Amino acid sequence: MSEIFIGLMSGTSLDGVDAVAVDFASHPMRIIGEGFIPYDVTIREQVLALQGVGHDELARSALLANRLAYCYADAVAAALQACQLSAAEVRAVVCHGQTIRHAPHNGYTLQIGNLALLAELCSIDVIGDLRSRDVAAGGQGAPLVPAFHQALFYCADVPRVVLNIGGIANLTRLSPGRPVIGFDTGPGNMLLDAWIRRHHGHDYDADGAWAASGQCQPALLSRLLAEPYFAAGLPKSTGRDLFDLPWLERHLSAHRLAHGAVTDVDVQATLLALSCQSIADAIQRFASDCREVYVCGGGTRNRHLMQQLAARLPSVRLDTTAALGLPPQQVEAAAFAWLGWCFTQRRAANLPDVTGARGLRLLGALYPC
Repeated sequence: MSEIFIGLMSGTSLDGVDAVAVDFASHPMRIIGEGFIPYDVTIREQVLALQGVGHDELARSALLANRLAYCYADAVAAALQACQLSAAEVRAVVCHGQTIRHAPHNGYTLQIGNLALLAELCSIDVIGDLRSRDVAAGGQGAPLVPAFHQALFYCADVPRVVLNIGGIANLTRLSPGRPVIGFDTGPGNMLLDAWIRRHHGHDYDADGAWAASGQCQPALLSRLLAEPYFAAGLPKSTGRDLFDLPWLERHLSAHRLAHGAVTDVDVQATLLALSCQSIADAIQRFASDCREVYVCGGGTRNRHLMQQLAARLPSVRLDTTAALGLPPQQVEAAAFAWLGWCFTQRRAANLPDVTGARGLRLLGALYPC
């Protein structure tokens, strides 16, 4: 039986769907190839509209799940073409789905994407619903990638952190002799993307150029960093349910009352500082022995963000996961391919020390083709 899995990831940045084909027949695993399908603006708007309470949510969610299934199928097709594979050569497609609500404190996390339709479209078994079993066991359901980071990036000699900077940033501590821990540090690209989209219509701040042209406002930064989430203990996870534009607007309104107006570009500079400072603070608080930080995700493309992060972590080596053999844009999709492989092996893939679940659990559900 084939041990090739295609992992699909569409994260909180809402840029599109990453697909990575991974062969687990060899050790270590072998990346065969990748594909990417960008989201069009209507999908992004529909996902954002479902982040909050609104009219006719059930129908809108179901219709969007169908649209997403077609996007996911296109991403699978792109990966198959890039890898010169047929559907029959793939054991399973592993689909994270698109998160629209994350509320583990209320006992649920919701990722949509019609997985039954995806199986029909691809003629390949689909594994999905990877977070809900951990939540059912009292966990956060996130982050799930630390177990993959441990399997792939652990070094017995050097304390490391693997840092993913997507819409939300999350880190994994890999320290010899200590438990693996992982958690969401707070905003990564999410607020930066939302703010530049509002004021310039761009999907992202290329190289952080707009942020670099502004000045961080210390009083505003302090106000943003006072958000209780940053000081909370572990386990913890977050998302757009907390760090959205209304959250930012509330803090901006309070800042303007106390300190006067702040320019749009200075808000962008402050948001970049918020991402970097909250990451650096989390590393210093929970991984103070760290000597190496390897970064993955879309944030690695933001040159100014990477420079500012390095400035806040002067005593550690900062590099991307490419230095460890896996390009930063492939890590999350490859991680979900690995989670699907674990499912087929009947191997528990959550880490209770990370999510807070009551114990190890088999993650996922199968939609056979």
